[in-house]
Amino acid sequence: MIENFQANGLPALIGSLPMDNHAEAVKLVFKYTPQIPLWVQLPVYKEEGMIAQFLPGLPGLVVEKERVYIDTSAGGFGENLLKFYEDYMAVLEGEGNLSGSRFVLAEDTAGGFFEFTKQLKSVSVPPVAVKGQITGPLTFCTGMNDQEGKAIFYDKQIRDAAVKLLALKARWQVRELSKFGVPVIIFFDEPALAGFGSSAFISISSYEVEKCFEEVIEAVHSEGGIAGIHVCANADWSLVLGSSADIVSFDAYSFFDRFILYADHIKKFIESGRILAWGIVPTSKAEDVEKETVDSLVIKWEDKVRDLEALGFDRSKILAQSLITPSCGTGSLSLKNATKVIRLTREVSDRLRHQVLFTR
Repeated sequence: MIENFQANGLPALIGSLPMDNHAEAVKLVFKYTPQIPLWVQLPVYKEEGMIAQFLPGLPGLVVEKERVYIDTSAGGFGENLLKFYEDYMAVLEGEGNLSGSRFVLAEDTAGGFFEFTKQLKSVSVPPVAVKGQITGPLTFCTGMNDQEGKAIFYDKQIRDAAVKLLALKARWQVRELSKFGVPVIIFFDEPALAGFGSSAFISISSYEVEKCFEEVIEAVHSEGGIAGIHVCANADWSLVLGSSADIVSFDAYSFFDRFILYADHIKKFIESGRILAWGIVPTSKAEDVEKETVDSLVIKWEDKVRDLEALGFDRSKILAQSLITPSCGTGSLSLKNATKVIRLTREVSDRLRHQVLFTR
């Protein structure tokens, strides 16, 4: 778990790249972030979309040309749901093989995972850790609808099945990546948290979200993995910082002023020895990517970290419990800008590590 991993301001990526070749994408990852490489999602392929990639295995799934949904009204749905829970319990109780179950990622929908493990076998220097990712339960269950167009989060039965599907797919990732003998980090990507508390999600309670988080995080922990929650916008950070996540990943470039409003939660989080993933390299606007430099981003990080120093933490302690990351994935950028984001992530990390950790 987290006790076996030291962040030390290392660079890490979020997940997506604007490429159409998994092998080349993984090579780019190893070039710039060899200490914490990750498998890559290529959203140019529709089956690698944030929701679509993790849908297989969910009962009632209907895939049509223009529409993907869960049909709870179809004949046999009840039997399919029962079979899902039987498969789930078989894996949980050790009677079923997780690797041969509906809870694995497949090469036709997650080619990046299999290309990553293939290349990982041939690296000359073992990484410090490896990283995977999966869509978080709130985003997944509010982004997928039933046959009537209603988000499946509002159907307690389907929501429960979906959360269990995500939990075991995350667990499978940890189990597979643990074969390389280094700590495994799994991020749950939760952009929908930006809408929590708004009129769109008015009937969703904090308790329901917390329960979903704890189930998927526990699945990662049960395999000895490190669990992170990534939100690329503003959010109710008390929900995230108050969870049992080991890493909280936030957009430090655009939303630090909102994040620091949760100073008490941040202080407790750092005091507990957990890790902040600073999304200090912008990804949301091409003009921001194009104007920023290593120098400008290091200055931005130093300006922001003063607010955490005011909470009573030494700068070296903060960086020791930090990762340096892009603010989000780069799948929607040009390849030129995406490559710059990855390069900046590495170089900002190198600069901060040299200035803060290795210079006394």
